[in-house]
Amino acid sequence: MEDQQEQRCARVAVPVPMRRQFDYLLPADGADIAVGARVKVPFGSRSLIGFVTEPHVVTDTPPNKLKAIEHITDPSPLWPPSMWELLLWAAQYYHHPLGDVLAHAAPIALRHGEAPEFQQIKRYALTDEGAAVDLDSLKRAVQQRKIIAALRERALTSTDIKALELAPAALKTVQEKGWVSVAHEPLGVGAWRLERDEQPHPLNPEQAVAVAALHSGLAESEARVWLLEGVTGSGKTEVYLQAMEPVLARGQQVLVMVPEIGLTPQTVARFRARYKVPVVVMHSGLSDQERLQGWLQAREGHAAIIIGTRSSIFTPMKNLGLLIIDEEHDASFKQQDGFRYNARDLAIKRAHQEGFGVVLGSATPSLETLSNAQQGRYHHLQLKKRAGNAKPAKHFLLDLKQQRMQQGLSEQLISTMRKHLEQGNQVLLFLNRRGFANALICHECGWVAECRRCQANMTVHQHNHSLQCHHCGASQRIPRQCGGCGSTQLVSRGVGTEQLEQCIEQLFPAYSTVRIDRDSTRRKGQLESHLNAVSAGQHHILIGTQMLAKGHHFPNVTLVALLDVDGALYSADFRAAERLAQLYIQVAGRAGRASKVGTVVLQTHHPEHPLIQELVNNGYTDFARSALLERSQAMLPPYAAMALFRAEAMEKDAAEALLQAIVAVLEEDGTGEVTAIGPMPAPLARKAGRYRYQLMLHAASRAALHKLLLSKLSLIETLAQTRKARWSLDIDPQDFT
Repeated sequence: MEDQQEQRCARVAVPVPMRRQFDYLLPADGADIAVGARVKVPFGSRSLIGFVTEPHVVTDTPPNKLKAIEHITDPSPLWPPSMWELLLWAAQYYHHPLGDVLAHAAPIALRHGEAPEFQQIKRYALTDEGAAVDLDSLKRAVQQRKIIAALRERALTSTDIKALELAPAALKTVQEKGWVSVAHEPLGVGAWRLERDEQPHPLNPEQAVAVAALHSGLAESEARVWLLEGVTGSGKTEVYLQAMEPVLARGQQVLVMVPEIGLTPQTVARFRARYKVPVVVMHSGLSDQERLQGWLQAREGHAAIIIGTRSSIFTPMKNLGLLIIDEEHDASFKQQDGFRYNARDLAIKRAHQEGFGVVLGSATPSLETLSNAQQGRYHHLQLKKRAGNAKPAKHFLLDLKQQRMQQGLSEQLISTMRKHLEQGNQVLLFLNRRGFANALICHECGWVAECRRCQANMTVHQHNHSLQCHHCGASQRIPRQCGGCGSTQLVSRGVGTEQLEQCIEQLFPAYSTVRIDRDSTRRKGQLESHLNAVSAGQHHILIGTQMLAKGHHFPNVTLVALLDVDGALYSADFRAAERLAQLYIQVAGRAGRASKVGTVVLQTHHPEHPLIQELVNNGYTDFARSALLERSQAMLPPYAAMALFRAEAMEKDAAEALLQAIVAVLEEDGTGEVTAIGPMPAPLARKAGRYRYQLMLHAASRAALHKLLLSKLSLIETLAQTRKARWSLDIDPQDFT
């Protein structure tokens, strides 16, 4: 009995890729330990931060193999019970190791063992002596004068000092003179109440109906889901703003999720302009400490509105009353590596557990969401007209067959651009291919510069004279000679945004051009700076990739042209048509968003293609209706369940052999309800030096698929083939590359 007592342990989920938990001896001092608290534990030759799942268990592990907890990091759980339940459910649904799920849900600073404490910030204020200073006496001390003038408006934090570009040396000087005092106080701590900074905008009848429906439903404090389907420019954001007002008035919090960091600055500005409440931003562009402070403010209820990207779904909140997912169709809400969760689906699950409302907004809803609306699971609200005086854009097809082209531009498009520019308007050119050119080839022998680690061509980037692989990130200088025959006759093929920018500057030298893609917005603040310059009319021609397709408001853009989307028309991916339709409608929606009539031009070699004809003539709604019918007949999601096993290895046979072994495990004593398709090479068969294979599981019943996986994954982990190949499992896969 004494030995058993000595072996009482805590069960800990450790952030490692293993679907099991580990038992550790409790500290000898008998310190309390809570479910969901962090502990520091030895694991192999290192120490890791794990999460307690059971505080007191009697272990079966032999005494000589037991290790003790090194340190109890938290006296209480990190997450409230409802969030803890969501994380346990997510690990089970996505069949992912619990320790990795919990680590992913915690801010990076907490994963490293830092304390969940509010940071002390400096707040600068004028002393009585400083308030009495005559500014005219500081004419020669410009920075000191600037500081005193700013502090007469309000007290400033360190962040404010940086934003106003006030000199640190001058700040130190005025402190030494006794004009400025500094106090230390916790960041963001304190109660808030709703105050408006601007009046709500007038609503058209459709918006008014949507807001009234949301107010009525949200007042009942039940878990409801609304699909707000509104054409681009229909004023969905104004509906969000007015829907959240009574929620904030009750002292409840609102979480707003956007697909990418690029949308965050303009969304934050819009919400801060309307409501004078604490707004917290959560995305990967912040420092670890900034994310932790935002997480704490949300958890303790000090933040009223939280605006974030995919991972913000794991932010605990003291009193969440409404969750809004803008551009709910966007693929970036699905994590594509590691813990492969779908933030939209987790939002729905979280709402049911915690009892709050969810609004899914989009001009091009995903087919899964539309199917749920059709079956009555979601309330369907529609905005079919553009807000204000904005008129629907006019759509035109340009048949490129036998046309003379200049770097991807037809002569007819160039002429149309000139007309719009001469009228003082802006033009947006969409090309979803960054870099200068798709490939570098030899004019003598046909050699192509390929990535040594991937089954892909290297992309030419002229601005830094390099070849880059957009799959693994490999980079090298552009060679002077052909790698095959030694010839110097190397030429680029295909057009990227860099080359298009160069061409536009030659064709339209009198007009300013800006390129917005991942290369031109690498540094912090660059994207926001470009967008502000566009809105201010400093640039006339915008060239961009998919970054420009999502939610941006450019009131002076009257012409939008899509230059090359034909590749998606004949893809083997069953989701390709849906993605192209969404892309076309979203990009087209940037045209004519104010009082000016917009024009959308699609350049294509296949104007007769049924998908293009459907989109241009009938719009997204008709496309979605026919696409759902096709999915139903073919038994594809959302009318079936899918899971994807991926395997990769340095040797081709090892990856395929692992998936063959997995098939054997799955089919042993199988019921036949789940069909295994494969193994087959991945579309990108080699990436970063590893060969890649896939195995698709298809089932009419989601329950049957999960039951099979639950019973077989422990066996799959023990397969000998896993020593030579890595594998992963993706539930409800969105990307098959």
